[in-house]
Amino acid sequence: MKKIINPYIETENGNCFGCSPKNEQGLQMEFFEDGDFIVSHWNPKAHLSGFKNVLHGGVQTTILDEIACWVVFVKCQTSGVTTALNAKFRSSAFTDKGLLTVRAQLISQEKKFANIHAEILDENGKVCSEAEIQYMIFPTEMAKKKFGYPGIEAFYK
Repeated sequence: MKKIINPYIETENGNCFGCSPKNEQGLQMEFFEDGDFIVSHWNPKAHLSGFKNVLHGGVQTTILDEIACWVVFVKCQTSGVTTALNAKFRSSAFTDKGLLTVRAQLISQEKKFANIHAEILDENGKVCSEAEIQYMIFPTEMAKKKFGYPGIEAFYK
């Protein structure tokens, strides 16, 4: 697994709810590249629970969308915006049972759209939730000029 650097930390986007280590109320996700997958090993916090230590479904959806965004950054080598997200909740993801594994992969990429499958797995590898996510992606030069995409090199040492 190869560590992905967050090049946005010292920019105006450095307070992202999903990925900024500086956002104390945020998810503080970190990412790795593992073959075709982008992976995050994430320790849920108790304040993100819904009912009885179950990770809130809205938070799970946010996590799935966040990792899909990093697929766009790294695998599509650009930036984009979510246009559709279809989440399915398969099993409870708990906030008190240790690390969850979040992973996503690019399923297809056309000129303007990337289709991504993402999932959250519990400590035993059981799928808790999954989503099919579509991003509208921008041409790389537009992503750099208008949206601050730093280029693929910025995500690695």
